[in-house]
Amino acid sequence: MNPISPDSIKEIAEQLDCGFRAFIHKKSNELLFVPDELNFPDIDEELWEKELTELENNRLDYCEIKKWTSREAFETMNDFAEQVVNQNLQNKLFNALDRKKPFREFKFLIDNAPNYRQQWFDFKSEWQLDFVTKRVRRMEEVMKDEL
Repeated sequence: MNPISPDSIKEIAEQLDCGFRAFIHKKSNELLFVPDELNFPDIDEELWEKELTELENNRLDYCEIKKWTSREAFETMNDFAEQVVNQNLQNKLFNALDRKKPFREFKFLIDNAPNYRQQWFDFKSEWQLDFVTKRVRRMEEVMKDEL
């Protein structure tokens, strides 16, 4: 197995963030994405018939790169809040994370803080890339040991 390219890692991170499941073919590094039924319970699976059939018939040929947990996503929001220099916004973000529905509360604050909105997206994107890179490199090590 050749190393997974940075472009492929970026694509995996983006697809996971959009609610898809990501698979890498063990020999060819071909990427395969299918909707996560938890995120898209009413999706028309016919649109994904080719990918779903490929997985069903060749599941052992693929490794799945699992998405981060909600706990990990929460910790990312907390890490971002820690580095916000505007003390007022930082306090509001921490308060939002302590409330019910912290993801919604955090998003509301970020969406209404134009000077920090893009910083949040950049921070989150960088974190997701790092997360996927670590998962992919771990998978590559396991695959190398299996050969």
